[in-house]
Amino acid sequence: MPHDIEPRLLRAFTVVAEELHFSRAAERLYVAQQALSRDIRRLERELGAALFLRTTRRVELTADGVRLLPYARRVLQAQEELTAAFVADGGRPLLVDVRAQAGSGNQVLGEARRAAPDTELTARFHNGLTGAVGEILAGRLDVSFGRVAGLAPAVLSRLGHRPVRYEPMAVLLPDDHPLAPLPAVPLARLAGETLYAAAGNPSTAEWTDLAARLFAGRGIEVAAPFPSIEGEEEFVRLMRKHRWPVLATTQFVTVPGAVLRPLTDPVPLAAVSMVWRAGLRHPGLDALLDAAARLAAAGNWLVRPPGSWLPPEDERLAGV
Repeated sequence: MPHDIEPRLLRAFTVVAEELHFSRAAERLYVAQQALSRDIRRLERELGAALFLRTTRRVELTADGVRLLPYARRVLQAQEELTAAFVADGGRPLLVDVRAQAGSGNQVLGEARRAAPDTELTARFHNGLTGAVGEILAGRLDVSFGRVAGLAPAVLSRLGHRPVRYEPMAVLLPDDHPLAPLPAVPLARLAGETLYAAAGNPSTAEWTDLAARLFAGRGIEVAAPFPSIEGEEEFVRLMRKHRWPVLATTQFVTVPGAVLRPLTDPVPLAAVSMVWRAGLRHPGLDALLDAAARLAAAGNWLVRPPGSWLPPEDERLAGV
């Protein structure tokens, strides 16, 4: 009979069970695939049961694996709640991923700092919610912002989230692009264009998915995968070098030699939510939620313009 099974082993098992792919699971856990395989074998030895059927082409749960999964999730949820309960006094900084200096997350952080100056809210700058969520669930990050509809349901169930803003989407164009003189760009005018939408960066998979949904049936292509771009300076350098049109939102960095134009007909929206680890209690989290609510009310952040576009799953999660 197994005794004292480490939560780390259960977390490894749960992520592999959700992904059914060892490489993707290792990326989510920020571990080497070899180390992840060792953890799964160790858990199987401790339980005396095979949990996965593995071939060169696919990974499947065994009957014992299916039986273990709900128990593992409950144990991990209880551990997260226990950890959150003992850091709820606010004695440590709250780590807040705002993704970039230009954006709704950074505005919410600034408002929360003004309203709660005695609470330490420390900024982090990940470049995608998919990647940030792995840090949140591992306890290395507390809060992030982004599109929750791109997350797997099993991951979303372990998070708290609240809609913050519908950001109108835009296109960043080289200043000599034929569409650059327009004050706004109708989506139909992008037919035949190829736009960079962070394909190839696993940390921003939710954004690439949103782009694919927006472009479908409109004759617009997502640019081929490119290695992950780290930092605003490097993004600006590559955009200027490759002269990419870039799918963005109206909350975006200034790029020399490029112009940002809102998209219209329809107005596509990126539903930005605030996301945190389920069970987290911290005065900084309360300050952020209050700040987001104030900014949304003052700026009509959660009011959809007429004729706007959102994917159905984004509408469902936003409650609109």
